Amino acid sequence: MAIAKELDTRGLTCPLPILKAKKALADMQSGDVLKVVATDPGSVRDFQAFARQTGNELVDQQADEVDGREEFIHLLRRR
Repeated sequence: MAIAKELDTRGLTCPLPILKAKKALADMQSGDVLKVVATDPGSVRDFQAFARQTGNELVDQQADEVDGREEFIHLLRRR
């Protein structure tokens, strides 16, 4: 899957990762995929709700441990 844009929101808490993703998606074409990397555990629920409310597709969510801290990767497809 081709990633059109990657957004680093490590260290930011709700609602900043969602707000930055919303802004990034607005500048993308329909069908483009946005990758968001976050450290906020609440971002998992937040991005699920965001996708439902906006009609953008939540393609995948993953949790990974990097350098002893958990990171959450969200892939959104622009509607």
